[in-house]
Amino acid sequence: MTRMSVFSSPLLLGFDHIERVLDRVNKSSGEGYPPYNIEQTSEHALRITLAVAGFAEEDLSVTVEDNQLVIRGRNAEDTAERVFLHRGIAARQFSRSFVLAEGIAVKTAGLDKGLLHIDLERPVPEPKVTEIKILSAQSNKPKPKTIDVDPTTID
Repeated sequence: MTRMSVFSSPLLLGFDHIERVLDRVNKSSGEGYPPYNIEQTSEHALRITLAVAGFAEEDLSVTVEDNQLVIRGRNAEDTAERVFLHRGIAARQFSRSFVLAEGIAVKTAGLDKGLLHIDLERPVPEPKVTEIKILSAQSNKPKPKTIDVDPTTID
């Protein structure tokens, strides 16, 4: 059975990449660690905040890979010598990703009191009108070549 897509309409040209983005988002939606907030800090700016208690700056990485913001954490702390009676603070490695719209740029990332703040900026869309020249069927045909001939050399 083939899956029908909302983007399969012949009137929606070039939107097949949106379906792939939605599939990518659906795959990553089951992640629950670390918890995060997304807030709008201005009309064209967003902030993602992840709770990364126990992670140092060198344990975290923030990258953009193919319009996807990827935050990874690997806790380098060696707990082999420690004996926990109760372990309620999660310190496991993680990878959390967010699909970014075209043009969104990561401006800064900072760690403060166990919270990783990542500031994003949305571009201001500028309306643009492009006029397309309409060619007639005759203007698409190659023009015949003209050769200059010296009439005195013709027999």
